[in-house]
Amino acid sequence: MENLTTTKHQILSAYEFRHATKEFDTHKKISDSDFDFILETGRLSPSSFGFEPWRFLVVQSKAIREKLLPYSWGAKKQLPTASHFVLILSRLPKDMVASSDYIKDMMVNVQQLPAEVIQGKEKVYDAFLKSDFELEENERAMFEWACRQTYIALGNMMTAAAQIGIDSCPIEGFNKQKIERILSEEGIMDAEHFGISCMLAFGYRLNEPRGKTRQSVEEVIEWV
Repeated sequence: MENLTTTKHQILSAYEFRHATKEFDTHKKISDSDFDFILETGRLSPSSFGFEPWRFLVVQSKAIREKLLPYSWGAKKQLPTASHFVLILSRLPKDMVASSDYIKDMMVNVQQLPAEVIQGKEKVYDAFLKSDFELEENERAMFEWACRQTYIALGNMMTAAAQIGIDSCPIEGFNKQKIERILSEEGIMDAEHFGISCMLAFGYRLNEPRGKTRQSVEEVIEWV
């Protein structure tokens, strides 16, 4: 029980430690093993139906970061200073419909489901998209739903980083169309299958943050 209490304390301490780091210490770099660990927590993250609509693009090229900078107003300090900078891409609607080659490949080759299970799962998933959540008729809604899955991975990577003393910052402050154009021109994003969901910077804080502020337990939790 004592070990469990210690573990809980360590986890909550990591949440207290984590903050949206605006500027990183350029003299400190994350080790390969630590960053591989962070990426693995993203890869192992859950997603709706287990369809993993993400790709993690680690941008270490200074030249590419400089090209992204003018269109990334929310990453003005993070792009030049982060030890590691990740663009989280999300599958486009054409890949996420029940009949797509991607979904079929996921069920057959990744999830390795029996044929009868695939048939049933495809039917349930198709109904989910068309009637339960009414997503399929709205391409933007479909894309945003897929992006929501990537945010699960984003949260897990930030928490994992905090647990080993590494700072991070999630970023939505960018021009989506222009960032995607750059990535396509650079040949590092297939625009036929992916769009950008969000950005995520990692490194070690340059300055100590102000104290964490949150609403009270009573304001955000209700038992019924």
